[in-house]
Amino acid sequence: MNRSMTSPPKMRQTLTLSILLLFSLISVSCGKPSASLADPAPVIERSEGLAEAVFAGGCFWCMEKPFDKLDGVVSTTSGYIGGQLENPTYRQVSAGVTGHTEAVQIVYDPEKVSYDKLVSVFWHNVDPLDARGQFCDKGSQYRSGIFYGNDAEKALAEASKAELEGMEQFKQGIATEITMASAFYPAEDYHQNYYQTNSVRYNFYRKACGRDRRLEQLWGDKAGH
Repeated sequence: MNRSMTSPPKMRQTLTLSILLLFSLISVSCGKPSASLADPAPVIERSEGLAEAVFAGGCFWCMEKPFDKLDGVVSTTSGYIGGQLENPTYRQVSAGVTGHTEAVQIVYDPEKVSYDKLVSVFWHNVDPLDARGQFCDKGSQYRSGIFYGNDAEKALAEASKAELEGMEQFKQGIATEITMASAFYPAEDYHQNYYQTNSVRYNFYRKACGRDRRLEQLWGDKAGH
């Protein structure tokens, strides 16, 4: 056998893996549809005694899981908030022209989990220093933000931000916005629970985007995942 004409099996396997990873990196990005753009937004039902909170932390795929793990959280919904257009689509929001940002709406039982706790989880899953977006996703549609629903939530959010500003790693200033909540529009169905329905693509995207690496730099062992 002419060794100069045949690649060793290990080399061929490495080359194949590299090609597959490169293809995945090119084809997977936050919000890239894995189903028809005509998929409807999910119908959200409410129960008495429950409350809502809305946070934006870059790719909404990555913001559902941290809250889903909390006892007292009933549901998380990926969607859009803060823009001028009614019922925007992903394609419109991702173009960065509607003023919306990708966000997650949390429905929770305040007797089991406090709004203050939700705010804490939010901070540990974002880069508060990034004014251009979050991690590898840049643009106003990926900005971080807390969208309060009343004065009490506003006060808690602003107090938590002030506390962060006193920490050494955030001395350059917090870019995260604290804004009154406006209309929230659920994203298309294929975006919901993406970390569960498309776990392989989700995990690859999250790693390729450098999200966990950056969170650990900022928060250490308190970093969200």
